[in-house]
Amino acid sequence: MTSTTLGLLSGLALGFAAAFGGFGAFLIVLAFGAIGLIAGRVAEGKLDLSQLTNRDRG
Repeated sequence: MTSTTLGLLSGLALGFAAAFGGFGAFLIVLAFGAIGLIAGRVAEGKLDLSQLTNRDRG
């Protein structure tokens, strides 16, 4: 299991634990899944967020 898959599953599990039922719960699970997916991609090295944090120092 890759880090991306593990991150996605962890995010989905946290989303299900945080909310049960309804459209609001769907949005919460979607958000947690996206966060988990992004965290997994960063951990795997397939997504580099350093460009967002580095500023032009001139």
